[in-house]
Amino acid sequence: MNTRVPGENKPVIAILTTSDKERKFCGNRNNFRDIIKVGRDLGYFVYVVTVRDLKLDSRVITGFVPIPGGKLWSSIPVPLPQIIYNRIPTRELEEKPLIARKIAQCLERPDIVLYNPFFFNKWHLFEWLKGSRATSKHVPQTKRLRSSRTLSSMLKYHNSLYLKPENGKAGKGIMRLMYRSDAILPYRLQIQGGKRNLTYKAASLERLWTRIGKEKGTEMYIVQQAIELTTHRGRPFDLRVLLQKNGRGSWGVTGIGARLAGARSITTHVPRGGSIEEPASMLEGTFGNERAAAILRSVPTTALLIARQIERACERTLGEMSMDLGVDESGGLWFFEANSRPMKFDEPAIRKLSLERIFQYSQYLAQQLN
Repeated sequence: MNTRVPGENKPVIAILTTSDKERKFCGNRNNFRDIIKVGRDLGYFVYVVTVRDLKLDSRVITGFVPIPGGKLWSSIPVPLPQIIYNRIPTRELEEKPLIARKIAQCLERPDIVLYNPFFFNKWHLFEWLKGSRATSKHVPQTKRLRSSRTLSSMLKYHNSLYLKPENGKAGKGIMRLMYRSDAILPYRLQIQGGKRNLTYKAASLERLWTRIGKEKGTEMYIVQQAIELTTHRGRPFDLRVLLQKNGRGSWGVTGIGARLAGARSITTHVPRGGSIEEPASMLEGTFGNERAAAILRSVPTTALLIARQIERACERTLGEMSMDLGVDESGGLWFFEANSRPMKFDEPAIRKLSLERIFQYSQYLAQQLN
């Protein structure tokens, strides 16, 4: 099967996901359709492949491509890819022994490059960033939540803390703890539920710890100093930065968006009532035009510094990540989160470039194989 465009040396690219009994494969089909369309427009042969169908000892495997003009997909014989873009949708799937083994096999192959090898763990991220003087100043004080003593020691320095699952996603499981020494019930725990938050008040640390234990179950959590963020109309917001590698294999900032927290929400995630906003307009209300522009100019430098440190510390080749940065009341930037498998950005200019960058970096990776 000739999958190459005549006269061009372009790699075959597979979008990796997992199989699904009813729908053939898991993942965001609209996203996959967009990736394949842009790839084809740029002259690449691109398809979706499941872990099960990625038979590394075969020259021809089964892949999925969208049928034009509809929502259906067809399975076709395709050549083994040179570049694998990992879009396995969840951490739980990725950690299954069969899937973990297949990813490990791909990483060992000299003739294939798989990028985005794993999801990030929050604790590891903060440990990696604390390892560099240049990035540690952007990291809130963070500890592993092992006992009520951890909370007690953190509350000596900070009267507001965030409790976050180490392997959480989209704000799920996040709690905010506030301490007011003058209140009858001094401990106030905000628990982020589905569409609304619950608030639990406790007189003692022991009572509070019991409730936290019920909420977190066996999940590993971190506890983190709450940063006083600047607000827009009384609501906190953060900056969402998309970083990707380009055709030279170097990190670049694809775009910067802003996410405004929903009413009464303790995070800025859109599924939890947050909204997509324009970064400059969020900052200008507090800082004025000139200062807001200066803060925005500092974002790419800081984000690139952080991305390079994460890649250096994790000792794996990464191709992209999204990053949440908060802006405090004096204009300082704080790192809150990085995602190695970014959700798609809805801002049209960012979305367009993000799709093109996948192929620019894939072409660079393929050249390293030759």
